[in-house]
Amino acid sequence: MRPLSDCRLYGILDASYTPRDHMPAMLAAMISGGVHIVQLRAKGWSPDDIIATARSLHPLTKAAGIPFVINDHPEAARAAGVEGAHVGQDDLSIAEARQLAGPGIFVGKSTHSLAQAHAAFAEGADCIGFGPLFATPTKPDYQPIGTLDIRSVNSNPPVPVFCIGGINLLTLPSVLAAGAQRVVIVSAILSAPNPTAYSRSCLDLIESSPIPEI
Repeated sequence: MRPLSDCRLYGILDASYTPRDHMPAMLAAMISGGVHIVQLRAKGWSPDDIIATARSLHPLTKAAGIPFVINDHPEAARAAGVEGAHVGQDDLSIAEARQLAGPGIFVGKSTHSLAQAHAAFAEGADCIGFGPLFATPTKPDYQPIGTLDIRSVNSNPPVPVFCIGGINLLTLPSVLAAGAQRVVIVSAILSAPNPTAYSRSCLDLIESSPIPEI
């Protein structure tokens, strides 16, 4: 299984973009495009539906050797037997989420400022999301934070930092130039005519910007 430290392109299967019955095909396309880690985000779904869907999709990511993450429901991550769980800034603490997720499951946390990022580091998050950098239809209620703090949050972070929010092939070069080492891309991949080709193009850009050696 690919370790978090080696994951640079984070894809999200968002139920608001991809209907449940289309998720296997979309996930296969994302994997073919080289996505390193995938999250299932299904706002409004019941835990039982999330668990059932995750169980049906997990064999695809497991065969590809990439981690599968469940958003918002660490107890569902445990029940589905996936690799990771992710919680929002206003959700559970890392300690609470880790207790629900159980041993062996990593826990990530969303952050929307440098202060929140450092607080998540101190909490013991295994990775963080940092953003939204730009306005995004995926998170319309969140104020974009821009790119000025990307270099600071990526200055010797104790865990992987994934920049998120409005990142696509047009904005990705500026995000990488601002110091991003890892990114999450959601709607741009899910809405692309060819998600495999789009993912591959994003990955090519990311891998042309190597992570600085510490």
